[in-house]
Amino acid sequence: MAIINRIGEFGPEITKWRQALHQIPELSFDCPKTATFIAERLKEIGVDEIHEGIAQTGLVAIVEGQGEGPTIGLRADFDGLPITELTERDYKSQHEGKMHACGHDGHTAMLLGAAKYLAETRNFKGKVALIFQPAEENGGGAGVMVEEGIMDRFDIGEVYAIHNVPGLEFGQFFTTPGPIMAAVGTFTVHIDGRGGHGAMPHDTADPVVAACGMVQAIQTIVSRNHNTQQDLVVSVTQIHTGTVDNVIPSTAMINGTIRTFEKDVADMVKKRMAEIIEGQATAYGVEARLDLVDHYPATVNTPKQTAFAANVARDLVGAAAVTDDVEKVTGAEDFAYMLEARPGSYLFLGAGPGAGLHHPEYNFNDEIGPIGASFFARLVETAQPVAR
Repeated sequence: MAIINRIGEFGPEITKWRQALHQIPELSFDCPKTATFIAERLKEIGVDEIHEGIAQTGLVAIVEGQGEGPTIGLRADFDGLPITELTERDYKSQHEGKMHACGHDGHTAMLLGAAKYLAETRNFKGKVALIFQPAEENGGGAGVMVEEGIMDRFDIGEVYAIHNVPGLEFGQFFTTPGPIMAAVGTFTVHIDGRGGHGAMPHDTADPVVAACGMVQAIQTIVSRNHNTQQDLVVSVTQIHTGTVDNVIPSTAMINGTIRTFEKDVADMVKKRMAEIIEGQATAYGVEARLDLVDHYPATVNTPKQTAFAANVARDLVGAAAVTDDVEKVTGAEDFAYMLEARPGSYLFLGAGPGAGLHHPEYNFNDEIGPIGASFFARLVETAQPVAR
């Protein structure tokens, strides 16, 4: 495995940045301390432009290369999660009930490391747009940054991102052309029945029985309505109803998640779910309202840019450490919005053994920081080489 020598030299600084960020996790768009930290580091690094206040606390920094050329976008997310950290590290979260449990602190440190190297060497033509994004976990910050015009404003032609993954082999890259992560939607069913004494169910319209019937019927969408060659997940994750053992309640609520990769599959799920809820409500003599909310679209890698990114990774870590046909996963990622706006690619970087993402004992593996920074830097130098 080879990282860029210069990046290796300031690897401890990347670790220092990451561990400082780890102590100040902030949520969604409300990340002022994080944004200030990033801006201060970018000023020290000596980038050419810093544009703040995008999607509230997001930033875009520009590093100019040698001569005219395109602009390549590199993205890092920086929001945390509402999780209480269960570790005793010196740099543990100082914000109670908040934690960097997904490695966004590491993603940001990697991009800062690439920025430092690129600003020092400028061994590329055109420009690099360093995109530091809030609200990946909740709020779709990538989509807001796109809506606020960053692609056109900074003339970004292609865009790339990395996500660390504990449990995957250390220092290995994983990607695939086409869909790599799922679109996500949420469904909520509100059931209104007629409550009464538990000993006299004949005098009620029982929402508990209706909810049970609906949950069972919803499962047939996957088992009986979809093409088995297409990936689909429909999971009921919440049922809330009732208060005591001898009272049939008046209301119930069902909630869950939908994961798809193709729009026609998502449309089918919505249609069948509406039909099922209406039919079940009639069958059980209750009223029911279905709320469907679309969240992030599927993360779809552009084949050309993905093949290019995989080749850059091979040059960096060796062919054996790169998988360019990894199975897509049913997690979701708001980088999807940037890939809808511009061609590009999303890659996973193996972090080796450790607690999983969103776990209260998770910790970003700082040893992959220089690898991610080197990948970003090599990507730029390879995509936009200086004429010899």
